[in-house]
Amino acid sequence: MSQDLWAHVRTVPDFPKAGIEFYDISPLLNQHLNQLIDALIHVLPSEILVDTEAFVAIESRGFVLASLLATRLDKGLILIRKAGKLPPPVHRESYGLEYGSDTLEISCDLDPANVLLVDDVLATGGTLVAADKLCKAAGLTTLGSLVLLDLTELHGDLGLDYWSVLSK
Repeated sequence: MSQDLWAHVRTVPDFPKAGIEFYDISPLLNQHLNQLIDALIHVLPSEILVDTEAFVAIESRGFVLASLLATRLDKGLILIRKAGKLPPPVHRESYGLEYGSDTLEISCDLDPANVLLVDDVLATGGTLVAADKLCKAAGLTTLGSLVLLDLTELHGDLGLDYWSVLSK
């Protein structure tokens, strides 16, 4: 199944800056959405699926994947957004990227829940580690992370469990 999915991921060299390869999942979303969601669900251990109360969507392509998972599995959805996009009060976390730095925020007004982080690509791991810190600050229990594409050579141990559909 992953070979079929890879065929619909477009690699864009030198984007967003020189030396970076961007993995465009738009063709995959356009042509094979149900297959993609099935694959994301399939890689998760059954106990994680049962214990997850909400998916934490990481801006921006994580929004698409997490919202589809939440809908399909009848779970909640929590947003982690870039700085200044959520109304206060928020928890804030800055982190390093492969090509710079960024800041993410999560609402302070969340009920405790078991959550699964969802993003499109795992590169250096900075985004997932920051998201995990935000979840802890908000009183959430992170069960792990689910990503579509794992760029294995760009990161080490993240300190949290994660599952991926594709890897490179």
